Amino acid sequence: MYWYYIIALFLIGIDQLTKWLVVRFMEIGESIPIIDGLFYLTSHRNQGAAWGILQGKMLFFYIVTIIVIIGVVYYMNKFAKNDKWLALGLSFILGGAIGNFIDRLFRKEVVDFFDSYILNYNFPIFNIADSALTIGVIFVIIATIIDERKKGKTK
Repeated sequence: MYWYYIIALFLIGIDQLTKWLVVRFMEIGESIPIIDGLFYLTSHRNQGAAWGILQGKMLFFYIVTIIVIIGVVYYMNKFAKNDKWLALGLSFILGGAIGNFIDRLFRKEVVDFFDSYILNYNFPIFNIADSALTIGVIFVIIATIIDERKKGKTK
C-alpha cells in the first residue's frame, strides 16, 4: 500500500475525532481561550466554504468534492509514486477534502473550531481538514517548483 494513502487516512481520522469532540463537548458559539487575544477553540458550523461563501450549496460541494477526490487519486496513482513532495501534498488534499465531505454528507454542515486573530483581524474559523487542504496545496506548489527547477537544469 502506498504511504500517502495512510497519511490521508490519518488526517481524516484526526479531523473527524476533533470535530466529534467539539460537537460532543462544546455548545455552538462557545469559545475557549488558548492564547487570549490570539487563538481560541470556538464551536462553529459552516454550510458553505471558506469565509462562508456559497452557504447552503450542498449539491455543488458534493459534486466538486467527488471530482476533486477522483482527480487527486488519479494524480496520486499516476505521478506521486516518484515525487515525495507531490505525494505528500496530494495526501493532505485528499484527507482534507474527505474530512469536510464527511461532515457535509452526514451533518449537512462543516464543524469548524480553530479561531485565530491576526493583527486584530478575526481570521475565518477553520478545522483540521481545512488546514490539511492548505498545507497540501503548499506542498504541491513546492513539488511544482522543484520539478520546474529540475527541468531547467536538464535543458
